[in-house]
Amino acid sequence: MIRQCLKTCLLFIALPLFAHAALPQASNVPGGVALVPLGAAVKNAQPPQAWLGDQPILVTPDKGKWFAVVGLPLDMKPGMHTLRTMTNAESATIAFKVKPKKYPEQHITLKDKGKVQLSPEDEARALGEIATIKQLKLHWQPAADTDPAFIIPAKGRLSGRFGLRRVFNGEPRAPHAGIDVAVRSGTTVVASSQGKVLAVDDYFFNGKTIFLDHGNGLITMYCHLDRIDVAAGEPVRKGQPIGLSGQTGRATGPHLHWSVILNGAMVNPRLFLPRGTK
Repeated sequence: MIRQCLKTCLLFIALPLFAHAALPQASNVPGGVALVPLGAAVKNAQPPQAWLGDQPILVTPDKGKWFAVVGLPLDMKPGMHTLRTMTNAESATIAFKVKPKKYPEQHITLKDKGKVQLSPEDEARALGEIATIKQLKLHWQPAADTDPAFIIPAKGRLSGRFGLRRVFNGEPRAPHAGIDVAVRSGTTVVASSQGKVLAVDDYFFNGKTIFLDHGNGLITMYCHLDRIDVAAGEPVRKGQPIGLSGQTGRATGPHLHWSVILNGAMVNPRLFLPRGTK
């Protein structure tokens, strides 16, 4: 925790006090984003810090106020939750409410039954990859230029609603923790915002995948790619081509699966797009 606090403090030293970052839309439900006000952004005052449990939270100014931008996990229980905060060396707690939300079911039939009922070898591989991805989701790197105003990473229709409780060949599986962009194989995929390539790999379920780190616990994931055109550690600009869409991994057809991760939680990517985006 001490090490994490030092990293967070270094961020705030570099952060312009009255920089403006377009906030995502608030949606206080599991899989959503809570915007918790932390007080006025007073000139020359140290910015506040915030944690949900032990996980540091993105704090950003907007219109003269500081906000904690909190990712709410899909399995988060409705009710009151608490942020720990630190402002001018004074600690406090702030309560916020999470409302219930029931996501609909989606039934999917896969012809390749090996993607549902895994062989021992495939299961061992998938479990190892799940553990790796879990660690990537918890990655935290301080940054002074986090931009949560995202663009759609490919030109296509948004489909595959976020949060759907998926049932593959009659067997319940993990919810759909992202949205899909309906595109043909070979469509250019671009970075939703500026950042750095956190990791690239070819996974059993997700296929060829790119993780982009946008700083302060905000990460995007691009799955089922046909081609990856960036390498780990490489900086990227918003709108920069990073690969081509495809059908790798467990996919019923060509498309781009796009996920947003905030303080380790998979959250609805639509909240980071302009209202009315289709």
